Amino acid sequence: MDRQEADADPDPEAAADPPAAGIALDLDKLYTARLHAARVRPYLATALFALHVVPSWDVPTMGVDRHWRCYVSPRFVDRTPVEELAGVWVHEVAHLLRDHHGRSDRCARQRGLTGDGERLRMNIAADLEINDDIYGDGLAAPEGAVLPRSLALTEDLLMEDYLRLFQLGPMARDFVWLDCGSGADGRVRDWELGPDGAHGLSAQERDAVRFRVAQGITGRPGHAPKSWRRWAEEAFQPPQPWRELLGAAIRSASSGGGAGHDYSYGRPSRRSAGLPGVVLPSLRRTPPRVSVVIDTSGSVSDGELGSALREVAEICRAVGGRRDLVSVVPCDAAARAVHPMCAAEGIALVGGGGTDLRAGFGRALRARPRPEVVVVLTDGQTRWPEVRPPCRTVVGLFPRPRRRPVDESDPDYVPTGPPEWARVVEIASAE
Repeated sequence: MDRQEADADPDPEAAADPPAAGIALDLDKLYTARLHAARVRPYLATALFALHVVPSWDVPTMGVDRHWRCYVSPRFVDRTPVEELAGVWVHEVAHLLRDHHGRSDRCARQRGLTGDGERLRMNIAADLEINDDIYGDGLAAPEGAVLPRSLALTEDLLMEDYLRLFQLGPMARDFVWLDCGSGADGRVRDWELGPDGAHGLSAQERDAVRFRVAQGITGRPGHAPKSWRRWAEEAFQPPQPWRELLGAAIRSASSGGGAGHDYSYGRPSRRSAGLPGVVLPSLRRTPPRVSVVIDTSGSVSDGELGSALREVAEICRAVGGRRDLVSVVPCDAAARAVHPMCAAEGIALVGGGGTDLRAGFGRALRARPRPEVVVVLTDGQTRWPEVRPPCRTVVGLFPRPRRRPVDESDPDYVPTGPPEWARVVEIASAE
């Protein structure tokens, strides 16, 4: 290893030697605090011990980069009690587990946020998400920790929510010193080692750590706060780009065998060359007819109905923009009039009663010509056809909280999800 590599690959024991007139990093105290954090938050132990310590005289307190290195100020360790250091350990590892650097980058792209001031706002918002429920029960809040009440904000919100609710101003001036590193807001610092530095975790290793922590939380959910339980559920079932999935499901259904195929003399078959004087038609793929059944029952909100109409436009795009091939059937307990997509601006989503989408399927399949694909936008709390429809079926599902098991022999039983023969895509919030 040459000198340049050695400078980029510090060993905590060797790097603990202070610069001139500096203070040596007290590793015993720092690791004692980490052990205390692991004892009082055992479900985070895997993540805590995955962090590699890098002494730094440039970081104000402690900070992390997206590669799971933890930069530590020797002066901060020297003046901070062990109980508070344990809280900082948990705070910093929470930034990484909750992917605050990736989420900050997405917010910056989506909302056009640029500059160091906006990144500081993201750091503060990420701290607000973490700090509202991690302290107590053996963890002391460090001096100067920013809490939602510090900015007169509500607790139990996400970083993205807090970003909408506050700006840098008089109430936030006491927190301009915050610097948790690029692991908190995505902005790379001069004192970080970067992607080529030593002791960073690969993307696969980082995912493995998150999975182990999520396993520990879901295995003993009573030992973790609400925000950590929510995080663990999403770690096992991460949010998906549902609009792309819905479009892909429709395209897959419309390109299946027998969907949108017909014979045409517009381009003769290549087999005609072997039969002089005979012109054979070729099998051509045409855009499929799609019928969209929209659940307009009382259990579907106005916002979801508005989202359903937006999805109709996306469905039209997925089948090549042929609006004349897409129709809409509003349905609650009974099917309403079939609306052609060419008149989508005037579609009235009438309903508000109970739900029985069997009527919607029946109305859609009675249309002539019959659709090759039926798309259903619903919350899933309906009765479904007992027999698989004679066409491809895609269900866009508005999510609902899980319900307790019910007795399927009950005559009033209503399934809480689509049947196995449907291709299901969960429609999450776009914001």
